[in-house]
Amino acid sequence: MLRRIFLALVVAAAIGGGIFWWLTIPATTVANSLPAYTPDTANGLTTFNAGGCSSCHAVPGQPDRLKLGGGLPIPSPFGTFHSPNISPDPTDGIGRWTEAEFVSAVLEGTAPSGAHYFPAFPYASYGIARVEDVRDLFAYLKTLAPVPGKVRDHDVPFPFNIRRNVGIWKFLFMDGTPFRPDPARSAQWNRGAYLVNGFGHCAECHSPRNFLGGIVTAQRFAGGPNPEGEGWVPNITQKRLGEWSAKDIAFFLETGQTPEGDTAGGSMARVIRNTSQLSSEDRAAMAEYIKSLPPVEGPPRPTRAAKS
Repeated sequence: MLRRIFLALVVAAAIGGGIFWWLTIPATTVANSLPAYTPDTANGLTTFNAGGCSSCHAVPGQPDRLKLGGGLPIPSPFGTFHSPNISPDPTDGIGRWTEAEFVSAVLEGTAPSGAHYFPAFPYASYGIARVEDVRDLFAYLKTLAPVPGKVRDHDVPFPFNIRRNVGIWKFLFMDGTPFRPDPARSAQWNRGAYLVNGFGHCAECHSPRNFLGGIVTAQRFAGGPNPEGEGWVPNITQKRLGEWSAKDIAFFLETGQTPEGDTAGGSMARVIRNTSQLSSEDRAAMAEYIKSLPPVEGPPRPTRAAKS
């Protein structure tokens, strides 16, 4: 009897391990799946700014937003991540990457080594992007100056440091379906939806997350605790921005100034440094989409204890 139980447990463990291994296989883009293409570096620059690449990957403490040597610490409930060097440096950056490896990284969250990237890299949002935009971004990054310097490893404790487990996170929370325009909406609205939900990855900060770090779908864009651990990220649905016009939102994306006269601070100030570089048409498109978001009640904000 005990022998049968033991054998049953071994078989169950083997089946479970096989399912786990299958579900967590890192997805990659095969080079020969990419058709011949002439990259548009001007569009690559637009994608770079929409994606806020310099917000995380510019070397901290210096003014050049195109010095992409990485090193910014990104605290989270799962540990502290350190943004990598994405300059064209052949040793410390992405100078030796192939185009297919870059596409795999951005759209699939898979490193050239075949390992999963941690979702501090917002590939769950980037995954809806057009492959052509990603290829243009890669071409643009290669025009920038190489920045030598190896970034320190992430400070992530066990079990969150086991990258294979990220495959389960992707299975649960990463859709990866390419963006499909809504034919009932205007071209401008669809452009805004693509930028906000894709490269702009606005929901990554402006949405509450569950205990596994996945966005709470029912409260998408409804604000919540700052993923970096300090402060509160505001609700950007009409629950909070009902009195803002689309022009107000576009102006905020350009200047960081609210209709009330306040100025964006913290990580949002870094975002504005990027959105301010977009065309007025793209900012207007993002504003039209954000203005269309229905009101959604976010999680309750904790009250501050009264000072004695």
